[in-house]
This record gives sequence, C-alpha cells and structure tokens, in this order.
Amino acid sequence: MTSLNPIFQQLRAQPKVWLVTGAAGFIGSNLLEQLLRLDQRVVGFDNLSTGHRRNLDDVKAAVLPAQWSRFQLFEGDIRDAALCRKACGGVDVVLHHAALVSVPQSIAEPQTTHDINVQGTLNLLQSARESGVARFVYASSSAVYGDQPGECMIEGEIGRPLSPYAESKRTNELDAEDFARRHGLASIGLRYFNVFGPRQDPNGAYAAVIPKWIRALLRNEPVQIFGDGETTRDFCPIDNVVQANLLAATTTDREALNKVYNIACGERTSLNQLFATLRDLLARDDPTIARRLPEHCDFRPGDVRHSRADITRARQLLCYTPGQTVASGLQSALKWYRQNLV
Repeated sequence: MTSLNPIFQQLRAQPKVWLVTGAAGFIGSNLLEQLLRLDQRVVGFDNLSTGHRRNLDDVKAAVLPAQWSRFQLFEGDIRDAALCRKACGGVDVVLHHAALVSVPQSIAEPQTTHDINVQGTLNLLQSARESGVARFVYASSSAVYGDQPGECMIEGEIGRPLSPYAESKRTNELDAEDFARRHGLASIGLRYFNVFGPRQDPNGAYAAVIPKWIRALLRNEPVQIFGDGETTRDFCPIDNVVQANLLAATTTDREALNKVYNIACGERTSLNQLFATLRDLLARDDPTIARRLPEHCDFRPGDVRHSRADITRARQLLCYTPGQTVASGLQSALKWYRQNLV
C-alpha cells in the first residue's frame, strides 16, 4: 500500500479513535488489523452472530502487544439504539460493516434483513450525529445495481434491486445522504464488488464463492456453479477494500464527501474462469486437483448476470488505485486459505 504512506504517517502523528462495526467479521477484522498496526485506538462493535472470536485472535497474533492494548471490543447489536449511542461516544471515525450480507438469506428473512441493515444503520447514523463523529464510512454493495442492463456499473446508473439485501443497502445510501443534507454528517459509501481474502468464512449455506470453492477443492468435495458459469463478477482483494476505507476516512477534499463509490478492480471474471484459476493454483501442490470438474446447478433467485465496476469516480476523488489484481490477490491469500480451510 505504498500509495497510502502519507496517510499512514499522518495517522501515526495524529491518532484517531475509530469505531469498527462488524469488527470480528471478514472485512471488519482486516480493517481492525490495519488500524492497530497504525497505532490507532479502535472500538470494535460486534454481536458475534456471523463474526468470530478467532478473527480477533488472528489480529491479536498479528500486531504488537502495545497495539492490541489500544483495542476494546464492545459486544452488542446495532439494532439496540442505546448500545449504538454508547459505542459512538468519543469516536472520531465510524467504519460501519455490521450487516446481514447474504442475498439468499435476505430473501428468506426480509424482516431480519431490514431490522439489521436498515434500522441498525439508522441507529448508528443518529448516534454518530449526536456524538459529533467527524466521518461516517459505510459498506454498501454492488447489489444496489440490480437489473441495471449494462455490464459496467456506474454509480449514477442503478436499476431495480433484486433482493431485500440490495434494497437495504440502497436505503443505507439514501439515509446517509439525508443525514448529510439535514444534519451535516459527512459520510462516504463504498459499494463493494465480491470481496475476498483472509478470514473470509467458508462455512454455511451462504458462504462466499472463493473460500467455499477452495475448501471443496482441497477436500475433494463437489464444486457447484449456479447456471452455465458465464456469469461474471468483479472480484476484489481485501487489501483494496482496506485502502478505500482509509482514503474515505481521511480525505480532505470536500467534493469527495457524501457520495458513493464503486470499490473493485474494474475487471470482469466469469465463474468458469475463476474455477479454472483456483484449480490451477491449488494443483501446483496437488496434481490430482487438476482433473477436477465443477457441477452446474440452476441459477439462484436474486443473482445478477454480469457485474463489473467503473472505478473512475473513486480514482478521481478518493485517489483510489487497486493495489492488487484478482490474480495477485488470490496468490497472496492462498497460504491463509490452505492453512485455514482444510
């Protein structure tokens, strides 16, 4: 992350107090690790429903004891407004990543999705405003593009959401915009496109595709592809997401505030291509994996056919530059996957 060196120097010279919601989750724990490495004070807010204490243990092992001592875990649920107010007390920056993130689960449980993603985010926005938080950075999703007909997603051109999850993330964006307009709360939304990397959970029915497939290949289990495999996604290594959060949290360009940004690599990868890449990488250590073939199943309800990000706005206003490609991100994460997914 050489492009972030000036920000690193600035934060070490003038440390902030950060609230990371979903701190025990995949993205949240990676943000936590980077902030602690920069000697920041971090409050983690997580109810541990989908996050894991083992992720926090990994962070503790990765940083210095003095850095770990600057972390405080606030165990609670963002649906509790009183707990949100308590968690936001004395905080400079909120990085909001607590959510129900599964499209299939949101279809099965729309009320729960609304309660967590919409009401929970409203609780945090209100608490951040009351506590005088300087910057509110929140996770949105490429799912908001829904049935937008183009293959390249541009922030201002969205279609009809295809799931309660997508609807909830679009509502988050509108609520943050309203808080900026009415109350002056500076916020930035980050629309993530298929993030992957260390600490991504392969377990459960709604697991992300990359860790789920890697584990299946390593265990000689079936690999399922929904549809014909020509569905495309813009897969994004976690390092790029961490970079985007730090840029969003520290930008001094007022033009960059109160907007949403695509965060991805700007590349299109089909599921068939992804499977072939993963199989070839893993076959270097186990040649038998090279003979594996996927099983094709029906398309899933709520899934979009093609998704690739236009990252021009993030490049221009946030100075975002993807530090890793899909290939380099997979290569750098492979050691963690091997050690943790078998």
